[in-house]
Amino acid sequence: MPATTTNPTDDFVPVCLVDDLEENLGSAVLLDDGTQIALFRCDAAVYAVSNIDPYMGAAVISRGIVGDYDGEPTIASPLLKQRFRLTDGRSLEDDSHILTTYRVEIRDVDGTARVLLAD
Repeated sequence: MPATTTNPTDDFVPVCLVDDLEENLGSAVLLDDGTQIALFRCDAAVYAVSNIDPYMGAAVISRGIVGDYDGEPTIASPLLKQRFRLTDGRSLEDDSHILTTYRVEIRDVDGTARVLLAD
């Protein structure tokens, strides 16, 4: 989901500074509970999806190729090049394969991106 600008809550986990994210390149994040997330900064938005490729089971999504499909940002797995929408995680090749998406909050105070795990 695109990042929102709101006040942080205890449900958000600090991950990195927005300026640490390179435009159109992925960054892998390992949370304390072992969850692997891939962060992407595209234009003014930050997206967070599972780093695990649902086709191959490998932690590689953060190394994928950022693109666009019908005006929506996408990520292509570096393994077999399946594409996923960053907005909802759905595969463009097969609706049964989905990347988990996470809500992102960007704090105005210090530019810290915070990730909230979806319920």
